[in-house]
Amino acid sequence: MDPRTRALSAIEALSIGITVRSIPRVLAPLLTTDLTIQQLKALSVIVTTEEGATGAGLAQRFAVSMASMSKLVDRLVASGLAERETDLSDQRVRRIHATELGRAVVQELMAARPELGEDVLSRLSLEELEALETGLGAISRELRRD
Repeated sequence: MDPRTRALSAIEALSIGITVRSIPRVLAPLLTTDLTIQQLKALSVIVTTEEGATGAGLAQRFAVSMASMSKLVDRLVASGLAERETDLSDQRVRRIHATELGRAVVQELMAARPELGEDVLSRLSLEELEALETGLGAISRELRRD
């Protein structure tokens, strides 16, 4: 096996192992949240929609009625996770934006990388941290190209 193929195979095996060992850390915040899966999915879309989501757009995306989505958004707003505001270019449209709390919740629940948590990284040597920084930088670079 050539060195590149061996390295790629080793990285894949390590990635799978890390993912499996990270499952308990990923599930812990999900199991303690009061959000339903549908609310979490909608909030995740709202967080990633820079111009603000619309109720109609969310209803269409999740294949639910506008009434159902409106109730779901009402609960997110009441929880302080999202807010509605009138679209400046079309006063008939209400845009839904995540609040700081809403963004923090999504980051904690969905975007967390428990394998890169302080408790794990603090046990790595400086040389290992620098190598990890180089590797993650290269991965980030390639993801930006997509």
